[in-house]
Amino acid sequence: MRGSQPIVKEFSRPDLRALLQLLKPITWFPPMWAFGCGVASAAEPVAGRWSAVLLGVLLAGPMVCGASQVVNDWFDRDVDAINEPQRPIPSGRVPGATALYFAILWTCLSLLLGALLGRWVLGATALGLALAWAYSAPPLRLKLNGWWGNAAVGISYEGLAWVTGAAVMGGGAMPAAEVLILAGLYSAGAHGIMTLNDFKSIEGDLQMGVRSLPVQLGPERAGVVACAAMAIPQVIVIALLFDWGRPLHAGIVTALLALQGAAMIRMLRDPRALAPWYNGTGVTLYVLGMLVSAFAVSTLGGVLP
Repeated sequence: MRGSQPIVKEFSRPDLRALLQLLKPITWFPPMWAFGCGVASAAEPVAGRWSAVLLGVLLAGPMVCGASQVVNDWFDRDVDAINEPQRPIPSGRVPGATALYFAILWTCLSLLLGALLGRWVLGATALGLALAWAYSAPPLRLKLNGWWGNAAVGISYEGLAWVTGAAVMGGGAMPAAEVLILAGLYSAGAHGIMTLNDFKSIEGDLQMGVRSLPVQLGPERAGVVACAAMAIPQVIVIALLFDWGRPLHAGIVTALLALQGAAMIRMLRDPRALAPWYNGTGVTLYVLGMLVSAFAVSTLGGVLP
């Protein structure tokens, strides 16, 4: 752990708005969307479970995702002091080790909420939090390698959040097999989404020794890998939906993938410049396919044909 002294000492207590900034509310949407897909994929009515669903949304977004953001900012504080000194920790608005204590507290509260929602919810929560700490904290710091770091984020933000939603709807019980399969496939595809996010920070990653895929492979090859990572799981999902007797849903996901393919072709002409554009177009189509697939398995009654 680097940097034991706070950069600014004038502040004796944290600014509450700065603590909220550490939680980064803008990052909560992906896991909350995946949680919603988990809810939709469960063969259970939402009526009578609204309180559990709302607690699950709180768990997936503000709690687990928020905790991961605080952990990341704490262990990146020295880098932020150079590149973004206005951020809450290097600016002194969250002084001393307050952010570390906040991360530990938020982690414990997330585990407590997960335990209240059932055994499988607790398991998914614990694994997601473990990946969050492993992503940012030494000695692992998975974020330093794009292969491992992006996998950790994809599993946490998509797969585990999906499983959490399905488990909440099942009263904390183990989700159905097809739900787990879809959650795993879409979290694998999220690896490609995270790779595209890395295009915006190539120069900084090179300077700081972060081996993102655009750094390791170059922008062109990394763009191809990202597209393949997103497309292949969706092809498998389409095949499974046909096999499970859901041709309409499979057709919709196929159409969404075809539109993504057209966007991928355009993006690959200049992935470094067009990755942000694809994140606003192709990724939207990807997450819509998640929801369509979730509704498809909800009609299976929790039993594979």
